[in-house]
Amino acid sequence: MKVVFATGNAHKLQEINEIAVGTDIEFVLPPEGFDPVEDGETFEENSLIKAREAARLSGMMSLADDSGLCVEALNGAPGVYSARYAETAQGRIEKLLDVLKDTDNRKAKFVCVMTLVDADGKVLFQTRGECHGEIAREQSGVNGFGYDPIFLIGSTTMAEMSEDEKNEISHRGKALRNVLEFLQNLA
Repeated sequence: MKVVFATGNAHKLQEINEIAVGTDIEFVLPPEGFDPVEDGETFEENSLIKAREAARLSGMMSLADDSGLCVEALNGAPGVYSARYAETAQGRIEKLLDVLKDTDNRKAKFVCVMTLVDADGKVLFQTRGECHGEIAREQSGVNGFGYDPIFLIGSTTMAEMSEDEKNEISHRGKALRNVLEFLQNLA
């Protein structure tokens, strides 16, 4: 079964296809022109916006995720604005480390909401995955992307984990396993 994954991020597509190995489900990129306006105020709203746009363009069942980092000391920020917190991935890391430099409360969580819609944009399934940890005081590791080099699980950043280790515990992995279970029960 092919399902459009509503992203322009090839790394995210690769990550979810790795998690889906062993199922009969293959995720593919949306057609040219996929550029939804993510103006929702929640992960749920943005995930739905992206899923519906991918379905509209492709005429196929579509899955979207919206994810971000929520830091307790910042009242959940950067949250839905995680990708827009600064101009570059490195800039986002540096800004967050700077904002938290005098803060002892480093608790944070990655959140991922996935929404599956049919070819007409009707919601079939929505789920949420969370991964709890804390923000490191300095970045470490070269794997992963985004905030992974500063997101600690125990004494290890996500960027120090193998893809398999990360996919097992990540917010995206948790949400996607719920989606895969739903899709397999559809078949």
